[in-house]
Amino acid sequence: MSCAPYVSSDPEVVRRMLEIANVGADDLVYDLGCGDARILVASVKDFKAGGAVGYEIKDDVYATALSAIEKLNLQDRIKVVHEDLFNADISKATVITLYLTHSANERLRGKLEKEARSGTRIVSHDFKVPEWEPSFREEFGTHTIYLYQIPDAFTRAPKQTQ
Repeated sequence: MSCAPYVSSDPEVVRRMLEIANVGADDLVYDLGCGDARILVASVKDFKAGGAVGYEIKDDVYATALSAIEKLNLQDRIKVVHEDLFNADISKATVITLYLTHSANERLRGKLEKEARSGTRIVSHDFKVPEWEPSFREEFGTHTIYLYQIPDAFTRAPKQTQ
């Protein structure tokens, strides 16, 4: 099941997301709902991430992502999985990028809390993770970028009252 309509991120927003997440050589970047793979490509090409993994469920968009990676000969550093992002094994990720809807982030929150390892940085484009407290938030043009760190995002978030 798709978690968001396919809308590609502006290259400037991609760059800023990766800067905010402080992506570097020791990182394994996961993009949940990776679209055309532009975040994956930028993370390994421009930020020298050790590797990148994307999950994309839509057939045509998955094919576009594979094509982009092959054209750049990055198959040894980027893997795209044609599967639902809720089935992703995120346990090795050091950075996770999201450009999903509010409701998709809400559904994903429990998985991130249980499966992402301590210290993982999660950067979300335009949509907060409900009930989490970002460690950093930036208005970037007409966009908002949120940075969270596991487990601080949810252990220091204010508890909801009934």
